[in-house]
Order: sequence, then structure tokens, then C-alpha cells
Amino acid sequence: MHESAVIDEGAELGEGVKVWHFCHVMKNARLGKGTSLGQNSFVASGVTTGSNCKIQNNVSLYQGVTLGDDVFLGPSCVFTNVINPRSAIVRRDAYAPTKVGNGVTVGANATVICGTTLGDFAFIGAGSVVTHDVPPYALVIGNPARFAGWMSPHGCKLEFGENKIAVCSESGAKFRLENEKEIQPC
Repeated sequence: MHESAVIDEGAELGEGVKVWHFCHVMKNARLGKGTSLGQNSFVASGVTTGSNCKIQNNVSLYQGVTLGDDVFLGPSCVFTNVINPRSAIVRRDAYAPTKVGNGVTVGANATVICGTTLGDFAFIGAGSVVTHDVPPYALVIGNPARFAGWMSPHGCKLEFGENKIAVCSESGAKFRLENEKEIQPC
């Protein structure tokens, strides 16, 4: 823990967690083992991360966000927790949960609107604005984020042939295209 970090009493930090400069982890937040919290990041009460998450600089995880294992959050990506915030109206009872599956990547400066689920190994392009659920292994880009292909767990774009099979160029793992909205490992 860097000396400038604030870790509230009651926060749970797993083995090997790293917390860098000017971070704040609130009580009842849980960071899984091996997780790294980059400079100037914030983790609200009730947030849970899985193991081995890499949370880059300037990321705020607000109440209602849950991360699976091996999640990568790029610098300055944004999560929200209320769909219709107003300064003069308290909506703490209206927080919409956001679930981030295992192995997900959220690119730098992307925004994830609350109430969405990012399926396992989904890949959110830098600067994208996610307003709807993203299926497992899907690549989405743009504002609003739109489907742009499929990604392997190694972060390689998958190209499906006529036989509806794709092979990850890095790992050699094979995937079958089940339909336009779903792939499965072979």
C-alpha cells in the first residue's frame, strides 16, 4: 500500500493486493488476491473484485459494480450506478448493479452504464459507451457500443470460416459460432 492511499477499516484486501498513490478503498469493499489498483482510483463500499484484476489509473468503482477474476480496466474508464442522477435528489436506493464477468477487458476512457452485464471475456474498445449487455467473448466498439466481432480469452480477434470454427492465433484454442449472438469453446 502506498502511504498516500486511504484504506478504510472494514475493507477486505486479498493476499498480494497492490494499492498505488492517492487511492481510496471504502469499508465493506473487497479486492480479490493479486489485484492491482492504479493511482488515483476509488473503490466504493460494497464493490467486489475477483482475483488478479488490473485496475488502471483514475478508475472509480461505484457501489453496485462487481468484477470477476482477471478483469482489466483501462485508464480512466468509467462506471455509473444511477441511470438518472440529479444532484438535488437522493437515489441511493436506485443503484443499478453492473456485473463484469471473468477475463473482461474495458479499454481506456470507455463508459459502462449501470445495470449492464459484460459477459466473460468480453472486450470493450477504448472510448466506447456501453448501454446494453455484452455477450461473452464479444468485441464492442463505438458510441453507443456496437458488436464488432469475437475475441478469444487471449485478446485475439477470432475469424470464423464456413465451418463456423475459429482458432485463437495466440493460444490455438478453438471456438464454434453457435449463432449470431453466441460462441462456445470447442
